[in-house]
Amino acid sequence: MKLCTFKTPGGLQGVGIVVAGGVIRIADHLSAAPREMAGLIAEWNLWQEPLRRLVQLQPADFALDEVTLMAPVPRPGKILGIGLNYADHVAESGMATPADQLWFAKMNTSANGPYAAIDLPQVSAQLDYEAEMVFVIGKRCRHVSREQAPEVIFGYCVGNDVSVRDWQLRTSQFVLGKAFDGHAPFGPWLVTPDEVGNPHELGIRCFVNGEQRQGSNTRELIFDCYQQVEHLSKVMTLEPGDVIYTGTPGGVGVGFKPPRWLREGDRVRVEIDGLGSIENVVRAEQPGGNGHAA
Repeated sequence: MKLCTFKTPGGLQGVGIVVAGGVIRIADHLSAAPREMAGLIAEWNLWQEPLRRLVQLQPADFALDEVTLMAPVPRPGKILGIGLNYADHVAESGMATPADQLWFAKMNTSANGPYAAIDLPQVSAQLDYEAEMVFVIGKRCRHVSREQAPEVIFGYCVGNDVSVRDWQLRTSQFVLGKAFDGHAPFGPWLVTPDEVGNPHELGIRCFVNGEQRQGSNTRELIFDCYQQVEHLSKVMTLEPGDVIYTGTPGGVGVGFKPPRWLREGDRVRVEIDGLGSIENVVRAEQPGGNGHAA
């Protein structure tokens, strides 16, 4: 099943099921169902079967081109990202392969829609892209083993870990360079694991203005999704709707000599087999900030 958060032509926000060419608005047919994605994820055991029946019986309420797709979880409790998790990206970074997982946080104000603009900050010209597979936590959990990890992942989607390199690399802590507003576009929808199959056998690609910059496969992850859940859950409680960025392959802008930073008007597209694609245009941040509707 593919689940999305969207705005209707009239501007109302809702949670929907993506079907052939369209979206079923869940609230129109199951009035007691949660109206936000995180709530639906938390109560998935109650709603999974009614939603599957709905897909079989109900045609789309809206065509996809009639709605605006938003970040599937518009304001996640946590957005966490792992660094240096593909060997070719480690090599282009000139750093050693990490013996331990290297984690940073992005703020929930970084969440952004799959087709929304991303800001070129007022304070930096070193804007970079990172194509990544993203997964979303489905159950509140702690101390999860690698073997148990598939049970707590709700779904997978496409993400871009937009990075401001000078802010990221000026200190040993990456957080500020990773956490600018709107710098975590993801979507276009969540694909449940039964439709994904093996999440570690998916082709991943990034294009800037039609030029392919990144191309790899999730089988190349140094620490796979299940290891990531195991590691993070040793430290913190993971909760329904938490968003995890799983790492980027080689080909990021900072890896070129000279670096190839994103500029105003650039169009960045990220594709992952079976999950779909997102596409974001770079715009100049306006004085006072633009604000971002996820």
